[in-house]
Amino acid sequence: MMEKHISTQEPALIVNNVVKRFNVASEPWWRRLVGVQKSVNGHGTPASAQPKARRGKEVVTAVDHVSFTVYRREIFGVLGPNGSGKSTLIRLLSTLLLPDEGTITVFGLDVERDEMAVKRLINRVSVEAAFFKKLSPKENLLYGARLYGVSGREADRKAREILGRLGLRESSYTSPMEDMSRGMQQKVAIARAFLTQPVLLLLDEPTTGLDPRSKLEVQAFVNELRDTHDATILITTHDMSEADALCDRIAILDDGKIVALDTPAGLKRLVQHNGHEPTLEDVFMALTGKELVEKDDVTDFEPEKVLS
Repeated sequence: MMEKHISTQEPALIVNNVVKRFNVASEPWWRRLVGVQKSVNGHGTPASAQPKARRGKEVVTAVDHVSFTVYRREIFGVLGPNGSGKSTLIRLLSTLLLPDEGTITVFGLDVERDEMAVKRLINRVSVEAAFFKKLSPKENLLYGARLYGVSGREADRKAREILGRLGLRESSYTSPMEDMSRGMQQKVAIARAFLTQPVLLLLDEPTTGLDPRSKLEVQAFVNELRDTHDATILITTHDMSEADALCDRIAILDDGKIVALDTPAGLKRLVQHNGHEPTLEDVFMALTGKELVEKDDVTDFEPEKVLS
């Protein structure tokens, strides 16, 4: 078991006291727009009598002194509600953002000093993968592979093999991406990341939008990648059963801080049974007091109603 031998394993990823801050507007633009619209419609304070909107900046700490180590061939999960800092953390690990404080090393290479060397070792799958939508999966995958120095013939062979394992139909391989469902597009994104055989794979909610069978196919392939290709995998997910089934250890992130880190079984031991076997969702609720997927306040705002 991973938890019994983890101390003797080689570190693949070391995150040491990492902090990332952002400057954000102190008042959202849409709140100012609502105030202006009310005054125009005769509801509320006239614009001339309204106090001037603050246009200052506030500092938000998205990742707050986070530290953890992921070991070689480990599948490490990060759980947290929307806005907890998961995606910011993934961007830091993949060199898309630089930390304001602390260090991140991938197999001994610093993500700042050795950025290009780190990029050759990693790949990332985002929940919102970008493609050339007019092109086919084949054309998108071959384009991405060539950026990593993989020949067209080798990339085509690997792409067909990977997509077959993920359950994508052969006929879809040469059809435009814009004609595919979001779930099918996500499979192509996963195949694109696997093509380069990264030693550290960063999966940011990779199965979001997939049907249950497709999720199982992706999960099986993630395990296969670790077991047969010596890959280390860090995954963020909202799927509790997926985290429980895949991850050797899990960190729970809340407001940019790690509030717990252990194996799935170890996390469950933190929660009172209350007559039933605790789940990871029980653990999450007990530690954060929040639903796993929170509703963002901004999602209630409908610009078309304000402007009508």
